[in-house]
Amino acid sequence: MKLPDYAKELGISYKTAWRWWKAGKLPHPARQTETGMVIVDYQRAEPIRTSNRAAIYGRISSSENKDDLERQTERLIQYSIAKGYQVVKVVKEVGSGLNDNRKKLEQLLVDDGYDILVVEHKDRLARFGVNYIDVLLRKLGIKLEIVNLAENGKDELMQDLVAIITLFAARLYGQRAAKRQTEKIISELLQWSDRNETS
Repeated sequence: MKLPDYAKELGISYKTAWRWWKAGKLPHPARQTETGMVIVDYQRAEPIRTSNRAAIYGRISSSENKDDLERQTERLIQYSIAKGYQVVKVVKEVGSGLNDNRKKLEQLLVDDGYDILVVEHKDRLARFGVNYIDVLLRKLGIKLEIVNLAENGKDELMQDLVAIITLFAARLYGQRAAKRQTEKIISELLQWSDRNETS
């Protein structure tokens, strides 16, 4: 099967399939012809069961980390393929895990056409309330699959903490004073954190 057809079959972009080929990470054996065409030794043995349709949701909190978002979704695609899932949707979003108004996630949750929602960490889906999302998805016949159950890094937790402090400071002190007050609170938190790490 030609590489473009293979990419389409797996529900990934041709660019992603080409990158995997160059890195030697294609999940199936492949070879390159003299003309440069990449041929993948892949034949669908049986129709993919409809209960194996996977939607992938990747999220980062800041647009500065867009490369991280690409790597995150690529890992999820490879994971899904290895599990035998048919990737039918890949949703990438930039926004805080505390934001309960993420448009792409909202759209994904109301869409039909998939049976499994794959996320890397539970906090990629939301900081709070993941269990409620899971309960509602199960009621719709959709399985939530969290690839890595380990806690995610401190950096995004700190960003979420800053977002919460900024929100409350703005409500307590007004918009103008909020930035100054937030910077003061964050500085004190960092000093406290440094003291606790050294002791």
